[in-house]
Amino acid sequence: MQTVIKEEVEMKVSDLVEKFGLKVFSGEDGLDREVTGGYVSDLLSDVMGNAGEGDVWITLQTHQNVMAIASLKDLAAVILVKDREPEEDTLEHSNEESIPILGTNRQTFEIAGKLYNVLNQ
Repeated sequence: MQTVIKEEVEMKVSDLVEKFGLKVFSGEDGLDREVTGGYVSDLLSDVMGNAGEGDVWITLQTHQNVMAIASLKDLAAVILVKDREPEEDTLEHSNEESIPILGTNRQTFEIAGKLYNVLNQ
């Protein structure tokens, strides 16, 4: 039996921005955060209970509670789908916490698949 050792791929938020052509709305100081996984949900209590530190959260929610959860869970970044744009107070909180808010015109399913593939090469 042959053991295959999967090489750990170090991925930073800035790498995702480049690979996926994401728009950076705010939190630029956090672009060097390490990405360890991903989480997809639009239900804040679900993310609060299940997302892990270093995850990238994919959602369509744009209000400031998104950043409250992202900060609480120490997430690497938030990706807004379907050309959604964050509210002004969300941007301010993102900059204060140095947690990037990114955007894409892609659907949730597509960006989640791309993130999964890049993290599990």
